[in-house]
Amino acid sequence: MERNTKVYQTYIKILESELVPAMGCTEPIAVAYCAAKAREVLGEMPTRVEILASGNIIKNVKSVIVPNSGGMRGLSAAAALGILYGDASRELEVISDVSAEQASALCEKMRTMDISVSPLSEGHVLDLKITVASDEHSATVRIRDEHTNVVKIDYDGVCIFVKNEADADNEKIEEPDHSLLTIADIFDFANTVVQEDVYPTIKRQIDCNTAIAEEGLRKGYGARIGQILAGMEGGVRTRAKALAAAGSDARMSGCDMPVIINSGSGNQGMTASLPVIAYAEHYKKSEEALIRALVFSNLVTLHLKTGIGRLSAYCGAVSAGAGAGAGIAYLLTGDLRTANHAIVNALAISSGIVCDGAKASCAAKIAMAVEAGIIGYEMFLEGCQFYDGDGLVSKGVEQTIKNISALGSEGMRETDAKIIEIMTNTHC
Repeated sequence: MERNTKVYQTYIKILESELVPAMGCTEPIAVAYCAAKAREVLGEMPTRVEILASGNIIKNVKSVIVPNSGGMRGLSAAAALGILYGDASRELEVISDVSAEQASALCEKMRTMDISVSPLSEGHVLDLKITVASDEHSATVRIRDEHTNVVKIDYDGVCIFVKNEADADNEKIEEPDHSLLTIADIFDFANTVVQEDVYPTIKRQIDCNTAIAEEGLRKGYGARIGQILAGMEGGVRTRAKALAAAGSDARMSGCDMPVIINSGSGNQGMTASLPVIAYAEHYKKSEEALIRALVFSNLVTLHLKTGIGRLSAYCGAVSAGAGAGAGIAYLLTGDLRTANHAIVNALAISSGIVCDGAKASCAAKIAMAVEAGIIGYEMFLEGCQFYDGDGLVSKGVEQTIKNISALGSEGMRETDAKIIEIMTNTHC
């Protein structure tokens, strides 16, 4: 692929905009960011805080530990942390500079604010509106569709910023076009990309995600899925699952180490990268070979997630696990046909996993998704595959991806609503 083509340049921009650092689960961090932004607009410490959040935000925040919170969970803790100590200019690293002393004082300081949480149902899966108020003034910030996408700001009930339709249209022109992603073009790009164009982005992912995975293996956070897997026999296959799971163990339990995300998710960023890293280390592949394989796995994951959306009842680890399987296939064979079948096989195996929010069990789901990706690859090596008509599988990798996208974005809407209803009624 030529360096000056539209597809090449778009893929570079997609990687740079998607593979960014975040500390902690991205939904509570989005809450902290929105709250920090509102407090910044207010210009003083509020005494009242109103949080309105879509069901998927509530689902992904309620059970996960917020980093630098002293072990607290939930929307109120995330918002309070952002208001008290957050730096909105850091976006998804908004609470990265909170000290241990500040974290230990969070619970007591929260008592000085009246914080309420209510559902927000206006048709957007990712939707968040936070109002902070003092005795005399108020400020409201609204985020929609993307974790840091501020669409409206009010001060004392007067709109001071709005991202109107014209703004949105202009922004879409500037944003990289994910519709240009195809497996064939991703393969061509991975083979031909100039290393210097992707090296800083991918190297940062290798360093950050490996560091938090090793942290998870050392300390055994959460349900210790990574540690349990690491103690099993199985060679590189088990090591690949253990690394990805251990990173999630740490992240879901409030570890404050940064993760390089994919599709707005740290878990997906780790799932798409750490298994490929494990295989590269085991087979002593060069750094260049690893970089190219990670370019492939990350872009495949982004392609799989584009049609599903940021948040869904469809577990994002499924897409990232298929991306990891494709990355391993690319790393070890360099063959497009093998990668295609690894993707299709993996999706056929694991497409029934649902998302019931961010929590400790995400690590186990990640391990299963990585296993599906590896099985999908190894099946084809043995001359086995799933065929057109086998459930959601259609002829050709792109049509199968479309089927999975329709399932995740449209077919599982009622499933998503029921999951949120069950979680809200059972775990208030």
